[in-house]
Amino acid sequence: MMLISRTSLITGKSNTMELPLTEEMITAWEISDLKIQDAFPFLTATEREFLLSGATPEEWNEFFSEE
Repeated sequence: MMLISRTSLITGKSNTMELPLTEEMITAWEISDLKIQDAFPFLTATEREFLLSGATPEEWNEFFSEE
């Protein structure tokens, strides 16, 4: 497990999430042509979205809820 920080594409805030990944795993995915769901099938959709966009579930709900 490691703490991963990303800047949210939605808010611009820095967010951190603990994920069962290593630096080596992330680097291998970033330089590959693999889709994130193929590289990390063991992560939830929320965790994969965080890696891609830096957005948390709370940000998605706040900015994209159907109210």
